[in-house]
Amino acid sequence: MRETVVLLSIPGLRERDVAVMPKLQSAVAGGEIADLTPTFPAVTCPVQAAMTTGRAPREHGVIANGFYWRDKHAVEMWTSPSDCIQRPQIWDLLRQRDKDRTSAVWFPLHSKLCPADYVCTPAPIHNPDGSESLWCYTRPEQLYGTLRDELGHFPLHNFWGPMAGIGASQWIADSAVHAAKTWRPNFFYIYLPHLDYAAQRSGPDSAAADQAVADLDELLGSLFERFRAAYGDDPLWLVAGEYAITPVRHATYPNRVLREAGLLAVREADDGEHLDFEASAAFAMVDHQFSHVFVKGADAQIVRRVADLFTGRPGIHEVVAGVQLAKYELDHPRSGELVLISTPDSWQAYPWWFDDARAPGFARTVDIHRKPGYDPVELHFDPAAKSIPLDATLVKGSHGAPVREDYQRTVVLCSEPGLFPHHTRMRDVDVFGVIARELGIAPR
Repeated sequence: MRETVVLLSIPGLRERDVAVMPKLQSAVAGGEIADLTPTFPAVTCPVQAAMTTGRAPREHGVIANGFYWRDKHAVEMWTSPSDCIQRPQIWDLLRQRDKDRTSAVWFPLHSKLCPADYVCTPAPIHNPDGSESLWCYTRPEQLYGTLRDELGHFPLHNFWGPMAGIGASQWIADSAVHAAKTWRPNFFYIYLPHLDYAAQRSGPDSAAADQAVADLDELLGSLFERFRAAYGDDPLWLVAGEYAITPVRHATYPNRVLREAGLLAVREADDGEHLDFEASAAFAMVDHQFSHVFVKGADAQIVRRVADLFTGRPGIHEVVAGVQLAKYELDHPRSGELVLISTPDSWQAYPWWFDDARAPGFARTVDIHRKPGYDPVELHFDPAAKSIPLDATLVKGSHGAPVREDYQRTVVLCSEPGLFPHHTRMRDVDVFGVIARELGIAPR
């Protein structure tokens, strides 16, 4: 049984990146590397849930980076606490097996209120005037105050949006080192998002993306050294690439298609047209290279009509509905009645308006919660307009589609040999199996 396991979750990490990361190579020298195939949808929240539960979306219930709550007629992007994951996670099993062994969970997306011993994740305070105050949810509760005094506030502006950059991952690493020194948890899960930004802004093979790889390697070198000092020895390191970002040159607008067909309804507001979930016969919750289409009352006739609308449409590789959802292990009550899957060179944008003058006010702002879908255009900023542009062609990289080609795979690395069950190719759910086995908590 292993005393300490550290999992680094690094979206967009590819074998070609590892080849130019000497500090990462040094930390896992003598270990092993394998191709990593993410489950579909290959986006942050489902993949992280797969790695920490060993289950697919049909079981853990995380069907996208957001949810549509049918009873509330509301989309919730990014904010659900950890109980949205419907299967036990590594820290749950570790606590069940041995109450004296501890876990730390640092910044994965659904970590708020998770029952790990030590937790840190962004939780800005929303003020009555619409502004936000920087803060993080932590366990113990007073930890964020300590980290703020030591490191300054978590740089939320570096975590997402036009100023996204190495500052966020650096703060995450520095605060994780603080926790390692203070508590030396037996399992430590750390999310470092830095490679996500330039690859989506400029493309995964751009000069900016190459620089992001170099910057991350420097950060990792320091992290490995400081963890070794904190624990007095090297823990077992696993480094998982989550998903690969592929170049894109095309965008699809599912909600505009549904609106043209008379299926999507809007309501007029002072700041433009807002999507009316309750009145819409169908709408799409878009998320990178796929979307869930929710059909009012699951009307079979409308489901067929929607399928016809998107079958063969440029940028759409596949439309799955009903029992077909089982093909991708998405047969869960939270899923839409249909799922639209992009081609690897295309992505799906959320807008429903045809005239940019009628775009809702939040469209031109970094507002990940009010937009009923993921908006990577937030990574860009128009200095002249002092706002986020409404041009989907600015996005040069995306992810989420099912893996069909090698370039859609990432890698998983381990600092010791002989631990990967399939040697040269693994799935994200297999990461859970390796950790559970090494910690001695593999479920029966």
